Amino acid sequence: MIKKLLSVTGFSCLILFSARAQDIQNNPGSNHGNKFEQLGTILSTPNEQRTASGAPGVKYWQQRADYNIKCSLNEKTQTLIGSETITYFNNSPDPLTYLWIQLDENQHSSVNNANYQSSSNMGPGMSVQNLDRTEARNNSEVDNGYGDVITKLTDATGKKLHYVINKTMMRIDLPAPLKSGQQFVFNVDWHYKISDRMVFGGRGGYEYFPEDGNYVFTMAQWYPRMCVYSDFQGWQNHQFAGRGEFALTFGNFKVQITVPSDHVVGGTGECINYAAVLSPERLARFNKARTSAVPVEVVNLAEAKAAEKTPATATKTWVFAAQNVRDFAWTSSRKFVWDAMGAKLGSKTVMCMSFYGKEAYNLWSRYSTRVVAHTVKSYSHFTFDYPYPVAQSVEASNGMEYPMICFNNGRTEKDGTYSETTKNGMIGVIIHEVGHNFFPMIVNSDERQWTWMDEGLNTFVQYLTESLWDNKFPSKRGPAYAIVDYMKLPKDQLEPIMTNSENIVQFGPNAYSKPATGLNILRETIMGRELFDYAFKEYARRWAFKHPTPADFFRTMEDASGEDLDWFWRGWFYSTNPCDISLDSVKVAVPNFSDKQSRTSTSSANDKVPAPIVVADDISKARNRAENIKFYTDQDPETQDFYWKYDRGLVKVNEGKYAELMKGRQAGESVEPMTEAEKAKYANKFFYELAFSNKGGLVMPIIVEFTFKDGSKKTDRIPAQIWRLNEKRVTKFYSLDKEVASIKLDPMRETSDIDETNNYWGQLPEPSKFQLFKQRTGGAARGQSTGVNPMQVAQ
Repeated sequence: MIKKLLSVTGFSCLILFSARAQDIQNNPGSNHGNKFEQLGTILSTPNEQRTASGAPGVKYWQQRADYNIKCSLNEKTQTLIGSETITYFNNSPDPLTYLWIQLDENQHSSVNNANYQSSSNMGPGMSVQNLDRTEARNNSEVDNGYGDVITKLTDATGKKLHYVINKTMMRIDLPAPLKSGQQFVFNVDWHYKISDRMVFGGRGGYEYFPEDGNYVFTMAQWYPRMCVYSDFQGWQNHQFAGRGEFALTFGNFKVQITVPSDHVVGGTGECINYAAVLSPERLARFNKARTSAVPVEVVNLAEAKAAEKTPATATKTWVFAAQNVRDFAWTSSRKFVWDAMGAKLGSKTVMCMSFYGKEAYNLWSRYSTRVVAHTVKSYSHFTFDYPYPVAQSVEASNGMEYPMICFNNGRTEKDGTYSETTKNGMIGVIIHEVGHNFFPMIVNSDERQWTWMDEGLNTFVQYLTESLWDNKFPSKRGPAYAIVDYMKLPKDQLEPIMTNSENIVQFGPNAYSKPATGLNILRETIMGRELFDYAFKEYARRWAFKHPTPADFFRTMEDASGEDLDWFWRGWFYSTNPCDISLDSVKVAVPNFSDKQSRTSTSSANDKVPAPIVVADDISKARNRAENIKFYTDQDPETQDFYWKYDRGLVKVNEGKYAELMKGRQAGESVEPMTEAEKAKYANKFFYELAFSNKGGLVMPIIVEFTFKDGSKKTDRIPAQIWRLNEKRVTKFYSLDKEVASIKLDPMRETSDIDETNNYWGQLPEPSKFQLFKQRTGGAARGQSTGVNPMQVAQ
């Protein structure tokens, strides 16, 4: 090979940062072959239920449970009485000898709760509520009267069934094995004392309003419901400790709810007897809302305020039906304003509705239903068309999701004004909880085992939806820079995303923010929007109304995009390493066209004739010879070339002649002068060698922004694969047409780099000035949620 060499004369070499951060490797002692290894056996083995592509297999199956429920709410005693008939379909190939039922209300019981305790301490001051809860926890042998009370459990013929309650789970022992393809019908009667959600916490319960003496009931996890039996886990009967949410089985529901006659009720599915429970005027308003482009108040503020003052004593029964849902929740109160509008989604109309009290009216009447409609349309764009007929938002001073209905917060001040933080918080939580209809209410992952599969994926699409709502919306989860404070925490305060929900210390950042951020980085920085959006939509489409696992998600994202992302899942989901890429040094050079330096030749003692190749013996070769195998080259003379003979000492080479021919050569190359055209091509070039180190341990793309001395900029996006042969240090050589003034890594903060102080070289721009002032207590900052707000000042 003949090469034309251009020597470079370096005039500066600036070492920026030489300290080396600790790097935890899968194979300590090696600087490669760790972070880019395939996940392999970390993931479940593909089979006929779940394929290697991430799609459901030809023998995929899942169970089904249909419910027929009747319940009655006693507002005066705050109790709920119910009876239900469950039809359970065994679609698995396995015979079942027992069924597992979730009794979520036992979370509030002092004797039947999961009893997952955490450290507690005595602070300098404690509220009465905290002391009450402490006493209740420490007196677990005394029954506080909360939790499910099972009064009857029979089969379809009325014969009693044996059951055992283990904390928040109930096992029903079947009289005979339930074979594959069979169904089992049983009846459960139960009742429980409804808890004050504002005192006990949790998702379901009531809130009491002492100013008007009324209640808002948010009835969630309120009926005994089936656990999931799956191909990858069997029964998911992990105890409900309050944090890890639910794994649930799809089915059809018919629910009859008896409440005070002046209550307004919203629930999962469609109410099929509006004509019986609504006045003609309200029914006409509801029908008008179907085709309205703006929310129509089915129950207006004046009517809600009037109902608060004169509680009814009679009752009404509202009947709801829902098809192919995994759960059912409802709300009931006489305090509710109820508005609705129809949102067009392709050829269908989704009824978007909101229920809220006077305490939230000025915010919710303007925003809630509009945000519901926006969310349904936005999520449909990124996944699949929303399949249900209804989407509802209920103001309940919390945030929790169920099929077609969710509970959210966002109340105004007593004068009807609100801060910007309250407004944005309300919009964000409505988007999040309505979005849960897609993850996990339809793409039905196991929340108790993998919280990130519903919260993380949903938070990511929430971020996309917020971005489409308002270009200036202050999203707190999704942007890469927003996760930095969490990722720079000490390792003893971190755990991988792939951690069971009950064992996570920093729950919000780990289960919500970090996975959402990772997906956003995949979309914007690693894969690009076109590839990512197609693969993400394919995952949602494949697993709609099914039970996906993490492996199904990881495999589908790779299968549908053609991108090998195992390095990303390994680093972002299975480790706690942060991203900290350092620009350690920059070498700068200009061309030197000296022929004397360029035209050099050397010879060495190694120019002697090389010795014949000696192949080391091994057990296979020895055994082959012992078995007298006839090798191909021994049998065919045409394959016995010069080197076959040379390796066997059958030909000789003149060493002196070989050495003479090697003179003037170096490594098989010859140097000759560059032409004038070639010199002109490179005469005005500037050469830079950038050295990077991976101080955080997480391999990520390297994004380099050059700012030239003329003020122009250029960005180079180096994919993460540059680290595959050395996961600790890499270099990259650049030939540029302009002289560089400064270099900056990750200029748009896309990679969650936890230390930006080692991301610079050269002359940096002067920092802009800002006004320094002393803030007065009670100032009217736009973003605050307490104190005086700008809206009050304006009024």
